[in-house]
Amino acid sequence: MKTELREGAVVAVAVAVLGVLLGVLWWWLAPHVPRVGDEVDGTWYVYAKDPEGEQVVAVDGTFTLLALAFGLVSAVAVFAWRRRGGVPLVVGLGLGSLLGAVLAWRVGMWLGPTSDLVAHAKEVGKGVTFSGPLELNAKAALLAWPLGALLAHLGLTALFGVRDPDEAAVS
Repeated sequence: MKTELREGAVVAVAVAVLGVLLGVLWWWLAPHVPRVGDEVDGTWYVYAKDPEGEQVVAVDGTFTLLALAFGLVSAVAVFAWRRRGGVPLVVGLGLGSLLGAVLAWRVGMWLGPTSDLVAHAKEVGKGVTFSGPLELNAKAALLAWPLGALLAHLGLTALFGVRDPDEAAVS
């Protein structure tokens, strides 16, 4: 049991660390949301340049698709490493995936443009288009990696996992 718990902890940490890579990829691949600043009577306002644009949804979609891909890859890697599975291994995969998704979200926001829109608008000037911060509006996208990983691992275990001996064959 100690060995299984250790393996589960190793999987959780290794998968969570991959969240940094997911965050960098999200920052690199996600579209920029154009914003524009305006000053009225000394007060700055920041607006979306294209209010009907699809960039905001595309940012969430990019994160979700990347997270699903990371879930599939991490499940295949964990299954290839320990084919026999076990509850601690699966719990480690799920928790590590969730922590990795949260870490990716925070890294992507940290790498992206500043979240102080008014200060950025003042810096670039009135009426000048600039990129808004990288935001994840659909927080449910944080569950894409763990759900993808757990479902893929379940499928791999069902298809290719080590089978228990059949009692009918033993008799």
